[in-house]
Amino acid sequence: MLWSLILVLVFVAIIVALAYGSEWILANGEGIYVEFAGQTLDLDPLRTLIFAVLVVVAIYIAVRLLGMLLGSIAFFLGRNTALSRFLNRRRERRGNRILSEGMLALASGDSKLAMRKALLAEKKLSQPEIGKLLAAQAAEQMGDKDLAKEAYKDLLTNDKTRFLAIRGLMKHKQGEGDEATALQLAKKALDINPSHDETSTQLFLMQAHEGDWSGARKTLGIKRRYRTAPKDMATRRDGLLALCQAIEFRKAGNLEEARKAAMDALKEVPNFAPAVVEGAKALIESKNKGKAASAIRSAWASEPHPSLAAAYAEIEPDETPAQRVKRFADLVRRDTDHPEARMLMAEVNIAAEDFPAARRALGDLTEKDPTARAMTLMAAIERGEGSDDSTVKAWLAKAVTAPRGPAWVCETEGAVYAEWQPICDVCGGFDTLTWKAAPAGEVMADTSVGAMLPLIIGALEDKSSDAEDGPETVDSTAEEATEKA
Repeated sequence: MLWSLILVLVFVAIIVALAYGSEWILANGEGIYVEFAGQTLDLDPLRTLIFAVLVVVAIYIAVRLLGMLLGSIAFFLGRNTALSRFLNRRRERRGNRILSEGMLALASGDSKLAMRKALLAEKKLSQPEIGKLLAAQAAEQMGDKDLAKEAYKDLLTNDKTRFLAIRGLMKHKQGEGDEATALQLAKKALDINPSHDETSTQLFLMQAHEGDWSGARKTLGIKRRYRTAPKDMATRRDGLLALCQAIEFRKAGNLEEARKAAMDALKEVPNFAPAVVEGAKALIESKNKGKAASAIRSAWASEPHPSLAAAYAEIEPDETPAQRVKRFADLVRRDTDHPEARMLMAEVNIAAEDFPAARRALGDLTEKDPTARAMTLMAAIERGEGSDDSTVKAWLAKAVTAPRGPAWVCETEGAVYAEWQPICDVCGGFDTLTWKAAPAGEVMADTSVGAMLPLIIGALEDKSSDAEDGPETVDSTAEEATEKA
């Protein structure tokens, strides 16, 4: 606004100056006298002024015509001129308009129209790779994978579109089932743009599916560095990957590396039962039973789990049943009413043959939270107290039809697993398994029930060996219970 005002004032000042100058020349000037080639020209002041103006206009016109002539010659020679720039801008505007129409067609699902617009835009745009990218996406939408693949290959030569091209080819290879090539392309894409969240996540999942725990931890480190993953989630996933490494090293017999990885897992996820179990193994092997017990007690206080009790038992494998009852009482003392704590104390008291204490520990769990494990424990208690076979078998029959209790359940698909694993076989997700009550109707092997049945059934067989139909009845009950449990 201010600049426009200044220009107007300057223009008015020039007009006023010319007016006063002309008036002064007319009032005081004497004109000019010119003699050239035998010709004489005598002009008064007014004619002199007009002649000067005409000369200036003629020079201006000549300069402009000369410029146009030189510009035309340069244009036909292919040089960058004002005319070529004008035509380029016009073509660019048309290309952008066609590209916009193509993008709208792609978004609306009209892939054929989007493809035609992409090919037109590619010819008019100064950056044809944008049109090629639209063509690749339109080809994907049409289902023409070969055309999309060729378009992405053309984009590989441009540094600006190389990342997009590699990602497109990666998805193409995934669609073909070529996971090995897709994995390598994902690594290249992440090298080009390490801050890209989707690419790092895809690479992480591919490495996890391949069992490349070290590579997955490295990728997770990149996500941490560029903050493309929440801090708490990254910490948990790193702990789970370390746990997977520990399990793999232990299976391979590399105990030293297994212990290191287990300690990393215990540090990152100190309340996750599988990680605590592996960490406790490492601590026990390192002759550090005190820390192992402390880690298990801490995890149990957070979420009681049967595997924690099994690991707690391994700390003192040679203790007597009475000593075990006392030591496990310290484990569950913070929440003795938890179902897992009550069943655990019932088990250790059964092992110590203190059946009244086992009944007191179990309490009314068979009524408030009737699970197969609780029913089986009750059958063992009845057998230990000398109840008749019909009573014991009645509890076993209830165990067959009772809910399985908590299990590892996939939060995405609801698939149930007896043991924790990092990836769900159904949905393919990483870290989707949670320890909770299994959905009704789901079948899962209950290892605790399976471990108790031989003891109970064996005792029944011993007691009823003289009965006329006892063994056959008991054997059929045991077989049915074992299959369904």
